[in-house]
Amino acid sequence: MSKKIVVFTDGASRGNPGESGIGVVIKSGKKNLLEISAYIGTATNNIAEYMAFIRGLEETLILGHKNAEFCLDSELLVKQIQGEYKVKNEGIKPLYLHAKNLISKFKSFSITHVRREANKEADQLANKGIDEQVKSGLPLFSD
Repeated sequence: MSKKIVVFTDGASRGNPGESGIGVVIKSGKKNLLEISAYIGTATNNIAEYMAFIRGLEETLILGHKNAEFCLDSELLVKQIQGEYKVKNEGIKPLYLHAKNLISKFKSFSITHVRREANKEADQLANKGIDEQVKSGLPLFSD
């Protein structure tokens, strides 16, 4: 599949660190190919942003797409991936390296910082991941 798709990702953390979730929307034109909402446990907002971005990269590759534009409202993550900012946080370094490895599998990859208003769908999915886990009261992994 060579058609370029657009992927929106967002991470949410309540408390920073706190209960966290990720949201991913993979689009082809106006059609949503995939929507993901997941709870990731306790994390910082930046970790949640990276987890969402990595999940978006993985799912895009699983769908067979090698040409993608990623749109995120995390300026820090975007500038780190673009090489404008160094990755200083020890918790983010392995996530950054994993993301860069996944990016190398794309034929065409771009990443753009967008305003929060342009990333509403992914933001809602990230918060839904937290809300559904908190409402259920169940642990992420059960016996």
